[in-house]
Amino acid sequence: MLSESEIRSIVEKVIIEMGKEPLHKEESQVETLENLPDIADINIKKQVLVPNPKNAEGLYRIKEITPARIGIWRAGPRYKTETILRFRADHASAIDAVFTNVSDEFIKKMGIFSVKTMCNDKDEHLTRPDLGRRFDEDTMGIIKEKCIQKPQVQIYISDGLSSSAIEANAMDTYLSMVQGLEGYGIKVGTPFFVKYGRCPAMDVISEITSADVTCVLIGERPGLVTSESMSAYIAYKATVGMKEARRTVVSNIHRGGTPAVEAGAYIADIIKIMLDKKASGIDLKL
Repeated sequence: MLSESEIRSIVEKVIIEMGKEPLHKEESQVETLENLPDIADINIKKQVLVPNPKNAEGLYRIKEITPARIGIWRAGPRYKTETILRFRADHASAIDAVFTNVSDEFIKKMGIFSVKTMCNDKDEHLTRPDLGRRFDEDTMGIIKEKCIQKPQVQIYISDGLSSSAIEANAMDTYLSMVQGLEGYGIKVGTPFFVKYGRCPAMDVISEITSADVTCVLIGERPGLVTSESMSAYIAYKATVGMKEARRTVVSNIHRGGTPAVEAGAYIADIIKIMLDKKASGIDLKL
């Protein structure tokens, strides 16, 4: 196990590589932490750690078209310290996205009501996906009571496997969707939030509200590229037990993929086509 002085030495080397001054030994631990840059804020697409690359321009062009960790160089046979720290930071962000909850402040800001599936906590949500697809009788009664019945489109938001994705993207995507749908003269039902939700919960909601089209904005399983990826699953007259092939999916909604506002407008266009053709999934030709 590394001693405090060894850890400090490693951190100083990383900061020097990043163009910062080394830390002074008289600084307090709090001051040290405050002065450290957030390594997760560095855009790895614009960062080349290879010393004196023969074709730097070509390497940057490659990095612009892929989120893969290329051009990271090495320290002997090992990764450089900065690369390892970034890997661990991205891994930690992915874990946080899965195990934290969407905040009450976010739901309040959205101005929507909240229900939960039959899961009681995060552990059950992750280990019993079947419970994340179902609601108890009381919850179904709440949804039926609070939601407009037989809307053309029922939109709701669910945490899924990334609460971070929802807080980063759901509001802008939803507002853009509604604006696009209203522009088409399409009536939207009552939005709400589902805690501990899995994608097929939309089938239950479709049957409760008798919606023509049901759409869920849901957090996707995070990875090391981003912990903020959200998807929209959309289906025409979804029913419990239907085949997955009946769903249409718009994925990779995040700042490094399809931006939220752009995604919302695109989803509105897809829903318009669904309503016109009365189909979704593989039956819908876009």
